[in-house]
Amino acid sequence: MFDNAAMLVQKNVALQALNSFHIRARAQALVRIGSVADVQAVLADPQWGPSPKLVLGGGSNMVLTGDVKRLLLKVEIMGRRLVAATDRAWIVEAGAGENWHDLVAWTLAQGWPGLENMALIPGTVGAAPVQNIGAYGVELQDRFDSLDAIDLHTGELFTLNAAQCAFCYRDSVFKHSSQPNDDKGYRALGLKDRALILRVRFALPKVWKAVLGYADIEKKMAEAGVAQPSAQQLFDWVCQIRRAKLPDPAQIGNVGSFFKNPTVTPEQCADIIARDPRVVYYRLDNGSFKLAAGWLIDACGWRGKSVGQAGVYDKQALVLVNRGSVDGSDGATGGEVMTLARAIQTSVYERFGILLEIEPVVV
Repeated sequence: MFDNAAMLVQKNVALQALNSFHIRARAQALVRIGSVADVQAVLADPQWGPSPKLVLGGGSNMVLTGDVKRLLLKVEIMGRRLVAATDRAWIVEAGAGENWHDLVAWTLAQGWPGLENMALIPGTVGAAPVQNIGAYGVELQDRFDSLDAIDLHTGELFTLNAAQCAFCYRDSVFKHSSQPNDDKGYRALGLKDRALILRVRFALPKVWKAVLGYADIEKKMAEAGVAQPSAQQLFDWVCQIRRAKLPDPAQIGNVGSFFKNPTVTPEQCADIIARDPRVVYYRLDNGSFKLAAGWLIDACGWRGKSVGQAGVYDKQALVLVNRGSVDGSDGATGGEVMTLARAIQTSVYERFGILLEIEPVVV
């Protein structure tokens, strides 16, 4: 099962338990990465060093459409610590393999608020910057300080700040391939499939202010009779809201939101409102509008529908689910998931003229 004692390479590894959609697939070869030395050993190996690689964190933002032929690097770098305290913020560092929600809970327990709106987002710390995760008015970029990574081509260690990560809505430099002839910096060069994130640092504000303004949170405030919630209260409410709306991946396979909320111009938004005044939308600071993708999907009649064992979640149309058993052989295939996703995209485009963008990584 293993190649050598210096670097343990597992062969023909079942991936159903390593992706939150619980899609049946196998990796031809997998290496567990617990340190920089593990990455360096892979890169120095004459067989595996030159081979194509795929980085895997918690598998919560990945749709597998078949067996993985690239060398799979399963990131399990752990550790949490306070690295500095400035006048304005606590700088907290976490290993890329740490569970994201556990980190959020731990920072609050230490008295360092700021991540509470992003409670219960599945996945690992290392995957958070890739997707620029966010929820209830807070995105990772709002609390980001810097990260350390290693170049999977050269073995070079490097550090990126927020500007170099080129964060946008559910986007970053890590989701874009290299464009070597472009002179626009890290975003143009791209780090997709090239960088393995080792550690991430967060700047958690010493002068903390609750980020509110979402209907679900305002409802919790009204129910509790609390006008100025604490960070812990926000954390508890976000957990309650997410558990009520979203399926637990341990029980129902899913990757959370499957599509990005589309951003449109005021003219496009007015056109859609004219077609259906019930559309759910949010005005952004730059004057554009964000449409609720879940509402668009629901309006097209997809809630509860299925293709094979892949289905649209009954309680939230933005979430696609695996209707098979989590640990059985009767689950959805990646092909079924993507067939369903593309059918939804077609329906929404034909009715509203909006092409929904898939949020998870499709492998």
